[in-house]
Amino acid sequence: MDKDKKNTELETGAIFIILILVIIALSGGILYYLHPFVHFFAQYTSSSTSAVRSIFDFFIVISFPVSLIFLIGIIVSIERLKLIRKKERAIYGVSEPTAQLGAQTSPKVGATGSPETTNRWRKIVALADSDNQNDWKQAIIDADSILDDMLSRMSYHGDDLGSKLRGATKADFKTLDQAWEAHRVRNDIAHEGSNFILSKHEAKRVVNLYRQVFEEFFYI
Repeated sequence: MDKDKKNTELETGAIFIILILVIIALSGGILYYLHPFVHFFAQYTSSSTSAVRSIFDFFIVISFPVSLIFLIGIIVSIERLKLIRKKERAIYGVSEPTAQLGAQTSPKVGATGSPETTNRWRKIVALADSDNQNDWKQAIIDADSILDDMLSRMSYHGDDLGSKLRGATKADFKTLDQAWEAHRVRNDIAHEGSNFILSKHEAKRVVNLYRQVFEEFFYI
């Protein structure tokens, strides 16, 4: 995915440079071909017409920086649209087409949740709000299970959730650190069992970490 991002940045940079060169060439051509006509009419026109000519020359000169500003705006808009497309894929579950048939596919964003997942999350929130420490631990374990399901639907592969998280990068997983932190707490609960002391405040904090991850991909 890092390689794909780098290639995209290189392509954007190449397009940017090409468009600048085109604008420079067009602006230079306009100035080159219009200069003889402007010079000719300046010799046979009045001072008022010369003033109009000066204004016309001024607009020709500023046309390049103005065009450059518009060009930068276009490129920024394209980059913004890419982010919007990413969120759309997350909402509607549309995967990106592979660049080459038979090529190894990288993890895709597109794991929109279901009513069943929403109900599971409501039960987790209810467990975290209880006054029973075992319920708090169960809430974290259940949230971790939802995270595992989500990553599987996003085509992250591995024998367990840890290996799936290792296959992710922050380029398309902004809450990756939160996912790791929450998963480590879940592992501590699983390994230490009743010996692991968990406060209600800590349980809610960890559940909120899972919430941030799920909300990034519109999974709950």
